[in-house]
Amino acid sequence: MTLPRIEDMEVAGKRLLVRADLNVPVEQQRVTDATRIDRFAAGMRPLLARGARLVILTHYGRPDPALREPELSVERLCPALAEALGVPVRFAASCTGREAVALSAQLADGEALLCENLRFDAGETANDPAFAAELAKLGDIYVNDAFSCAHRAHASIVAVASLLPAAAGPLLAEELRALNDALEAPRRPSVAIVGGAKVSTKIAVLKNLVRKLDAVIVGGGMANTFLLADGVPVGRSLSEPDHVSTVQDIRRLAAEADCRIVLPVDIVTARELSREAAGVERDLDACPPDEMILDAGALSIDLFNQEIALANTLLWNGPLGAFEYPAFARATIKVAEHTAFLSKFEAVCTVAGGGDTVAALNAAGVADDFTYVSAAGGAFLEWLEGRTLPGIAALVRANNA
Repeated sequence: MTLPRIEDMEVAGKRLLVRADLNVPVEQQRVTDATRIDRFAAGMRPLLARGARLVILTHYGRPDPALREPELSVERLCPALAEALGVPVRFAASCTGREAVALSAQLADGEALLCENLRFDAGETANDPAFAAELAKLGDIYVNDAFSCAHRAHASIVAVASLLPAAAGPLLAEELRALNDALEAPRRPSVAIVGGAKVSTKIAVLKNLVRKLDAVIVGGGMANTFLLADGVPVGRSLSEPDHVSTVQDIRRLAAEADCRIVLPVDIVTARELSREAAGVERDLDACPPDEMILDAGALSIDLFNQEIALANTLLWNGPLGAFEYPAFARATIKVAEHTAFLSKFEAVCTVAGGGDTVAALNAAGVADDFTYVSAAGGAFLEWLEGRTLPGIAALVRANNA
């Protein structure tokens, strides 16, 4: 997919209406994790240096538009944003109206303006054309730099893209390139790790991946349903008997596409999921009726790592066990460490995404060694499903009009 990139356009003296995702954690009016702000700012600083005038749009939380809750104002993001951008950041108390338009018009080259929470206006989530038209008054070029919001058909993502010259921002372009390299044009052999709690939440993901990759490692709670379909006793483990037929469909698709599904070959069980619980490593068919499978065992870790060692591309979404609990984190941590080691020396291209996945990689201390770690949640998952994301489709339409 080829989209115009804002880096390739003339930006001096232009107001760039940039849709960002600055939905970051804040406590007592202070940003406690500025990762998203820092990544956004890294792409914007060169544009500022070239004379761009930034008008920044973002959402924060899920406010009730009728209430405009003060605690959900994005004004408190200004100090962290200014520090990351290296320039002062003005603030508009609304993202539409005379004041916002006037402040955008007053910007000089290399200056920035942050507008109030988009979701304070009901027109944002309604993808209201009238609201989008008001947003368009703030800029000369529309820039979508929020891949993590690209699955939302909202006014600042879809409707406004048709009203101004439109381009992909640095972060969005980088994300699309990394994801395309991992799934649409991977270096073979290509392998995915898909974990998490339930098969039912990732049916579309699994069906899409087995059609495109050489192997899919299935772990976490969803592996239990695959094992159940094979007649393996799973005790009180989280599983979905109603989706045994789904597992059979996925296996049929995998066989047709010559994709191998790799499952745990041994297990770690316990009677309860708690920080005090001690896991017991068992043979695959030895889960007691009163226990739960909560992690993959040592033989499984070796098997998974062998698969990864043979791969040239790895795509990871979802943990391999209940990694939040130390007794059941070993498979996720060990596989993450092995993958990161290979990635660090460019033996494999590694792309990971999803909230739990990022948390697991951070817990293992290896996120920085992966080729690309996506900060997107829902958009990453929908991309894995093979869906066309509304925000990307809007950019394509705008540039084919």
